[in-house]
Amino acid sequence: MRALVVEALGPPESHRVAEIPDPVAGPGEVIVDVKAAALNFPDLLMIQGRYQVQPDLPFVPGSEGSGVVAGTGAGVDGVAVGDEVSFLSVSGAFAEKVSLPAARVFPKAPELSFAEAAGFTLTYATSYHALRQRADLRPGETLLVLGAAGGVGAATVELGSVMGARVIAAAGTDEKLEFARSLGATDGINYSTSDLKDAVRGLTDGAGPDVVYDPVGGHLAEPALRSMAWGGRYLVIGFAAGDIPAIKLNLPLLKGLSIVGVYWGSWVEHDPAGQAANYDDLLAMVSRGDIRPRVMKSFELEEFSEACRVISSRLAMGKIVLDIG
Repeated sequence: MRALVVEALGPPESHRVAEIPDPVAGPGEVIVDVKAAALNFPDLLMIQGRYQVQPDLPFVPGSEGSGVVAGTGAGVDGVAVGDEVSFLSVSGAFAEKVSLPAARVFPKAPELSFAEAAGFTLTYATSYHALRQRADLRPGETLLVLGAAGGVGAATVELGSVMGARVIAAAGTDEKLEFARSLGATDGINYSTSDLKDAVRGLTDGAGPDVVYDPVGGHLAEPALRSMAWGGRYLVIGFAAGDIPAIKLNLPLLKGLSIVGVYWGSWVEHDPAGQAANYDDLLAMVSRGDIRPRVMKSFELEEFSEACRVISSRLAMGKIVLDIG
């Protein structure tokens, strides 16, 4: 089968498509014929050895995708050959076939194309878990979303709006803010041209947001935290800016703030029943037309480095997908 193989850690252009043996399903595993795979920022970190989870070399990157079940191992129940699915994995998605634990395979929403379904599970499940279990977002509250046009940011704008919050989108260009408004954002802040803290306070009459969703980190973290309402919840999602911010702990003390880590992958292992219920909620939202992944562009597997450039250059609005089969 064709696969993108990382033989030595390095930049995207150093990795090539190669022929490797097809995977074989072990006990409790499922083989999926991959139709599409989503490209996420952690994939760029992993191929360079900069991610918190690092497979042994050589490896095939890619953490989420969609396709059709082609085979099952011993002891697999609830998944059958021919099922259309979305899936998650630590690695392996950027290939024509992938072998996965059955627990990492989910029903594909029938309303979604394979390209849309490829970028659905990780982004929406992370964001929904963040807003529901970690922030306990309530109708009428104000939600500030940093990086609002990226994969998880766009999903959060949609979900926050569906959950009844007032959503303030923050992004680096006016074009990205227009995209966020199309997803349900009420207001927008261009943090390339405006002071984030002052702009947030101006939009909220000084009250500040109740919840901040931050997948960016870097220099935006402190002004976002300083802008928050009393008793607010600051969600730590990731560090797309590249720098992990050092927060002065007197800031949450003075406002009674909660700084809350969101590690969806670990939560799934601790509460699989909770994740199953969340996923059912998300499928119902898709069925009602409340949410739908936006695919900015699909690339061929051989165009991997070009797809990575869109992500690393902060050009993406919605999801970037690799067309596999």
